[in-house]
Amino acid sequence: MSLIENFKYAIGIDLGGTYVKSALVCETGAIRFTHIVPIGIEATRDTILDTIEQIIQTTLYESFEKKLEIVGIGIGSPGIILDGVVIGAADNLEGWEQLDLSGYFSERFKLPVSIDNDANLMGYGELHYGAARGCSDVICLTIGTGIGGAIIINGSIYSGYKNRGAELGHIVVEHKGIDCNCGGRGCLEAYASTSVLVKRYKELSGNYKDNIDGLYIVKKFKKNDPFAIQSIQEHTEYLGHGIASFINIFAPQKIVIGGGISDAGQFYIDMIKKVAYKNMMPDCGEHTEIVAAQLGNIAGSLGAAAIVFGKADGNHRFSIFQ
Repeated sequence: MSLIENFKYAIGIDLGGTYVKSALVCETGAIRFTHIVPIGIEATRDTILDTIEQIIQTTLYESFEKKLEIVGIGIGSPGIILDGVVIGAADNLEGWEQLDLSGYFSERFKLPVSIDNDANLMGYGELHYGAARGCSDVICLTIGTGIGGAIIINGSIYSGYKNRGAELGHIVVEHKGIDCNCGGRGCLEAYASTSVLVKRYKELSGNYKDNIDGLYIVKKFKKNDPFAIQSIQEHTEYLGHGIASFINIFAPQKIVIGGGISDAGQFYIDMIKKVAYKNMMPDCGEHTEIVAAQLGNIAGSLGAAAIVFGKADGNHRFSIFQ
């Protein structure tokens, strides 16, 4: 048995709006292997549960073959999570409320299962392994089907009383604005998510035939497509104003921007920074740096694994679990 096989491992699951990702993560932070399975935007609750179960089973089987010790499973899920239960706000997943994810999967696999909001775990992954290493106060945003967020204060995730806060995508940017999936109006998510960016590009261009996503629009932007330029300008304008508000409230060391669209390139971060720095209070943002996430689409899985190790050995601070 090799030296690496003497380490402990955790399975980190990241549930997105259209996929399930898994990673087998060593206690050192090294990733042994990963998997991703699409679920489709209209998947039912049972389909999603079955997909998560299958991807965990596959990872366990591969771990067993390599004689690796699995100490637990961490799962990042959309929604408000309390004591392993999704209690609300999973607006983009059908039937994904009042669901005891921790109990469901711990019963099936006879392993400890830790659950938290997916955006929180993206932030925790970046704090321990990525762009926020060495920081104590950070705001993380993940831009995708919706907009999620993580607030890190003094090195710990802050989610408000009984984990019901930190819904950064639902700061109101237009008080008489369009309806949001959360039931409110004018939320940042309703104006600046990647899904809204795609919808806006289609409206402007009249192109409803191509398989359009955020990176498709980025490619068109770089080719000076006027519709891509306008839609990305509107998108980054809203994001910049929202981030300016977060800077004014929290004065963090870093704003970390993640999600698939953040892979667009430095120009995308620069467009957001320009708007944010113009509209923030200068004294609040004097020490704030706006950066792209470093871990890409593996951040959530790394964060999910980190909470397992935190519970297993007590070496990490997890104020939300106390």
